Amino acid sequence: MKDITSNEMLFVLNVFKSPEKEYNASSMAKYLGISPMGALKIARRLEEEHILKSRQVGKARIYQIDMDNEYAKEYVKFLLRREAEQSPAYVKVWIKELRKIKNADVAVLFGSVLRKKDANDIDVLLVTGQKKFSGLRKEVENINLINISKLHPMYQAKNDVKTNIKKGDKALLSAIKGVVAFGEDELTNLIEK
Repeated sequence: MKDITSNEMLFVLNVFKSPEKEYNASSMAKYLGISPMGALKIARRLEEEHILKSRQVGKARIYQIDMDNEYAKEYVKFLLRREAEQSPAYVKVWIKELRKIKNADVAVLFGSVLRKKDANDIDVLLVTGQKKFSGLRKEVENINLINISKLHPMYQAKNDVKTNIKKGDKALLSAIKGVVAFGEDELTNLIEK
């Protein structure tokens, strides 16, 4: 792929992180704050690269990530890592802190910590297996002992993530729109449509 523009990155990440929604060029243009023609050009370019696939619904063309294509999955993982690396310094501090956790498969920062430097609590989605849950709770307690702002975890088992996405669980759908601290591989598998 050629250079990735910020609008292309936002387009792909928004489609990926919003499995409950269907986007056409017009709705994506509103989200990105660009013209519908600009969004359509981005969509066509990404479709040519086999990152997006589309289907016709009435007069609209609906876009989604081509999760059957390994290149598209790797591209999404790369953009998730890039988003974390391009985060403000105060977000990176928490990303670094979360990366110390060993008993979770996925960690996603979400909520006020992404918008303001002095968030009182740090919302984080932590995905783990049943066997590692007690160890994960202990790790969160230890992190909370040494930090002024406290982690406010949303715990999910892998199966629960898939089920709750299908149910349209608003809290989970809001959480996955955050910045991934680690677990891009697992998250892409869990969000696959």
